[in-house]
Amino acid sequence: MSASVEPEVGRPARALVDRSRALADRARGVIDHLDAAVLQVADAVAQDRERRVLAELALVPVTRLGDATDRNLRLGRLVDAGYHAAADLVGVPAATLEQVPGVGPRTARATAAAVEQLADAVREVTAPRLRLDRPDGTPDVLATTRLLALLARTLRLEPLVGPHRQELADHVRTVDACAPAAAVARHRLRYAVARRPTRQAAVRALRVLADADHWAARSGLPALVDRLQAACAEPDPPQAALWDDVETRPATYTTELLRLVPHAVDVAAERGLLAAELAAQVADHPLDTTKLRVRLRGYQDFGARFLLHQGRALLGDEMGLGKSVQAVAAMAHVATQGATHLLVVCPASVLVTWQREIERHSALTVVRVHGRDAAAEGERWRREGGVAVATFGSLHHVPSLDAPVPGPQVAPGQVDGADAWSAGGGAPLGMLVVDEAHLVKNPRAERSRAVAAWAGRTFRVALLTGTPMENRVGDFVALVRLLQPDLADGLPRHLGAAGRDAFRRAVAPVYLRRDRDDVLVELPALTVVDEWEELTPEGRRRYREAVARGDLMGMRRAASVHAGHPTSGKLGRLLEVVADARAHGRRVVVFSWFREVLDVVAQALVTHGGATVLGPLTGDVPPHRRQELVDELARLDPAAGAVLVAQVQAGGVGLNLQCASVAVLCEPQLTPAAEAQAFARLHRMGQLRPVTAHRLLAERTVDERLVALLAEKSREFDRYVRDSLLAEQTVRAVDVTAPELARDLVAWEQAQWGTGPLWEEFADPAAR
Repeated sequence: MSASVEPEVGRPARALVDRSRALADRARGVIDHLDAAVLQVADAVAQDRERRVLAELALVPVTRLGDATDRNLRLGRLVDAGYHAAADLVGVPAATLEQVPGVGPRTARATAAAVEQLADAVREVTAPRLRLDRPDGTPDVLATTRLLALLARTLRLEPLVGPHRQELADHVRTVDACAPAAAVARHRLRYAVARRPTRQAAVRALRVLADADHWAARSGLPALVDRLQAACAEPDPPQAALWDDVETRPATYTTELLRLVPHAVDVAAERGLLAAELAAQVADHPLDTTKLRVRLRGYQDFGARFLLHQGRALLGDEMGLGKSVQAVAAMAHVATQGATHLLVVCPASVLVTWQREIERHSALTVVRVHGRDAAAEGERWRREGGVAVATFGSLHHVPSLDAPVPGPQVAPGQVDGADAWSAGGGAPLGMLVVDEAHLVKNPRAERSRAVAAWAGRTFRVALLTGTPMENRVGDFVALVRLLQPDLADGLPRHLGAAGRDAFRRAVAPVYLRRDRDDVLVELPALTVVDEWEELTPEGRRRYREAVARGDLMGMRRAASVHAGHPTSGKLGRLLEVVADARAHGRRVVVFSWFREVLDVVAQALVTHGGATVLGPLTGDVPPHRRQELVDELARLDPAAGAVLVAQVQAGGVGLNLQCASVAVLCEPQLTPAAEAQAFARLHRMGQLRPVTAHRLLAERTVDERLVALLAEKSREFDRYVRDSLLAEQTVRAVDVTAPELARDLVAWEQAQWGTGPLWEEFADPAAR
């Protein structure tokens, strides 16, 4: 576009150049303000990393540096000179070390190189991390507060500046390029005495500036810059408001941190250790985020593409990594390609959570098919489309849309978007998502058959579970069979014995798993503390009676928390844990399998602990009320002793409890998955505090046997499933049914008391 008026030399040129420079300077200021915040975030991260690197190196004695170099180095001379730890030598040049008496050039150079290499190695494994547990007023918390303020600034400004960055930058570049040449035309005399090429260049520059000025006026660029400057001038939120915002939406801050510091993530870990060829294909698969309202992390972006590329797959990410967000992203992509009907099946405990996740993170319409109006809502979904969210129990209210399609026979990675419709003869179900998919591992169960029927009506099926195996690895194969029967049938019976690499290649088409420690580099540590306590006299009496009856649940209940003196046994320790959490401003969730135990806990916490107690959250609590309890816990002041009491089977599945950072388990559970799920409700994406999980255990009870059995099961799980591997069976597999487990535990405990079949076998020589 050309200017409507030819620019004139002298005053008109001077006004044009000044006006252009002023607007360009203001636009540059907006860009620089945002970019400066980004650079300061990177600098703050680097400084935090260096502080922690130095802290690690402070633990390495100088005398140990010889392990990495030459053991004959005269390191003792450096110690005599005051260099006691490797941290003391960081940044010290070899020339300085040579000045130490008795230290020659070889020792100086080798020592400086060893320290540099050691520091680099520590830096590689030291990732950015946000922490909220530091005392007020310390340098660390002040630095973290500054970092959070910068992140809040980028979160506020990026949506405003980002969409206009290109036009702002283009205008700045145009003015920067033309203003110097046009400057000679600002004064008539200077222009008149200039050489002809200079005058010609000035005229050309004035014309370009005039065009840019004309375009800026028509596009409203000056008004836009005014608004952006005003936004940049807004002060950062006060410290109290900032920390409140962080605790309200911690995942947003940590995602922003990793967006600005992307080198913190291990790409191989993000991709679940898939083979390079398959990982590259998945990474290149299209993902339309038009209908998304959330920025995905790198590993989440890859997970959504994996679900789309493979078509029918199991997303087995460790609990807390946002499997639901990845599934929502995949559904949003399918919807942009023309799918009108999508279906999510989940336990009742997470029904409301799924509805909120979809509405919060996408522009998809949700139809909740549950409760008294389930049938009517199902019909509405059939007519109007959207995402139907149903429980396993209400799935029969979801009306069928079309005839079955040959989904499992379609080659993974070959069908996408609109093509997926024609693959099944026009079936309108765009995608099926099954949460907590390990609940459909038994193909003979009614809910498994119902899910399988729906899985046969669409090419796209996403099974989500962080616990694909509980008591035996064969359960995982059942899920593979639901997705790809041919693949499951082709797995060698003893594939687990063939090694991890062989299995990884075999199941890659359907299975992707990432661990929190690998991809959530900002996730604080989870510490599990075993608290061993003695039974009270009353507890011992009740326990012996349960053992005599052969009552496993009675034994577990008697060994758990029960009414008694508030300073003894598990109850006393529970009150101490809650009091300590209260003193440090941390919210608490108390888990137990038994409702009566939770009643005792709630009463004791109010009467003896002065705590504010919510719950109990049990299986009888409606889904919407469960979420309300979680919201109430987040609003409570932790200094007032905020505690939620919940049954493991209700509070340990599906709920997001990142607002709490202390968990108490009143008794060990029968599977490692049950305990892991409970702890993962707190230790998940968005948690900014270290999580401490206390397991209350009673000495000389069934708790001891359960702890040993759980440890064995966890080792078996780690060996095969955690690294995206499976085995049909192994030599040392722990493969016991619930009745077998009960008989084993009861027999062992009875033998401790001189009774039962094991004791009789031991006491009878003829039996041996």
